Amino acid sequence: MRYQVTIEPLGTTIEVEEDQTILDAALRQGVWLPFACGHGTCGTCKVQVTDGFFDFGEASPFALMDIERDENKVLACCCKPESDMVIEADVDEDPDFLGYLVEDYQATVIEIKDLSPTIKGVRLQLDRSIAFQAGQYINVQFPGIEGTRAFSIANAPSEHGIVELHIRKVVDGVATGYVHEQLQLGENLNISGPYGQFFVRKSDTQDVIFIAGGSGLSSPQSMILDLLQAGDRRTIYLFQGARDLSELYNRELFEQWVKDYPNFRYIPALNAAQAEDQWSGFQGYVHEAVADYFEHRCAGHKAYLCGPPVMIDAAISTLMQSRLFEKDIHTERFLSAADGASGQSRSALFKHI
Repeated sequence: MRYQVTIEPLGTTIEVEEDQTILDAALRQGVWLPFACGHGTCGTCKVQVTDGFFDFGEASPFALMDIERDENKVLACCCKPESDMVIEADVDEDPDFLGYLVEDYQATVIEIKDLSPTIKGVRLQLDRSIAFQAGQYINVQFPGIEGTRAFSIANAPSEHGIVELHIRKVVDGVATGYVHEQLQLGENLNISGPYGQFFVRKSDTQDVIFIAGGSGLSSPQSMILDLLQAGDRRTIYLFQGARDLSELYNRELFEQWVKDYPNFRYIPALNAAQAEDQWSGFQGYVHEAVADYFEHRCAGHKAYLCGPPVMIDAAISTLMQSRLFEKDIHTERFLSAADGASGQSRSALFKHI
């Protein structure tokens, strides 16, 4: 059975299959509703139902409160129609967003390597090329594990038919534990994508600051490489934060980019360097490295932040204290299921502050 869902104020009607979410149907039909995590934990895709019957789905009570449910608000990433519906969405159109259709792919694992003691690099060969915008992510289905997991794409869109992922092992994480302990070369996985609205505003000519922590490096790596390959002439800064030298992965790659591209700057920071690291670079948190480098004067830049919530919040505070404001700051937060359960209201992959 199929249901018709009309999206206002666009006036666009999509077809939603039985047991399919509104968001999934919209993305596969080229209608991009605001969303981020895609798993009911952030609330970014909240819409108002004005007509019709539906199932709320597995929406987190923190992302969709009881009072909002009483008002017929739903999360498009979880809500499944039970009749034809009309919804109202706050559609934010951006001229730099390309809006590639979400599709399903078969992927084969062609490389697994240790990037750091806690992060694996996984490269997938797809059954056909995937069109995506640097900064977006895919959903991966692992065998025997319920649901899908979201991982940002680390390679540039120019590398056709390949997806590179940086996957950090999460304590008690079933899926990331599988990747780190069981995933094999040649294994086949089902993936879908591209998802997300974290991308470079290429029409904006301001210099660009990227701030990354942990496996949050994946999106900035893709975004920066895409800019450099395109011959972008803006000055591009990458601030990479890690605990110690063993966790500062891909350092040699970025140091080579500094040599190859005169407009690229690389500033790594370690907040708990070990004596054996013999670290002579910046010591402290990555947001502190930003403040130190720019001397608290960041106005006139675009900033893209990717990493765990604590890092993102600290970096936002630093940037705003340094005279950079909301319209020029874009974020991608990496949350685990535990983060969502603890009452976090922001998403794993979130565009706005």
